Amino acid sequence: MKKINVAVAVIIDNDEKVLIAKRHDHLHQGGKWEFPGGKIEKNESTEKALAREIKEEVGIEVKKASPLIILDYDYGDKLVSLDVWVVTQFTGNAIGVEEQEIRWENVSNLTNYTFPDANQPIIDILLKRYNS
Repeated sequence: MKKINVAVAVIIDNDEKVLIAKRHDHLHQGGKWEFPGGKIEKNESTEKALAREIKEEVGIEVKKASPLIILDYDYGDKLVSLDVWVVTQFTGNAIGVEEQEIRWENVSNLTNYTFPDANQPIIDILLKRYNS
């Protein structure tokens, strides 16, 4: 099974709210919430993929990001490697460029949403970091 490398952005605003987006129903893990991001193209750095995907998906420009975690997850039908970055500085106003629903949410409320299983370690880290 081919591994899909994905750049993932945990975008945090000045109020320590995080941006989440709802996956379209027809996509893998459709109907669930996620942190924005997408596939890293061949010969593309994670940082470039992150900036490109965030601009394409939510219309903001990444100014400052730092690595959080890399994790692999096997869904059975798909193997993903998530390279997760925390974005703390950006310009623009987030919108659902691909007509997906987006929300700024308190980290403590992330447990009220259904995320793909691969996202659980990210949520756990955020809950420890922002709720202590």
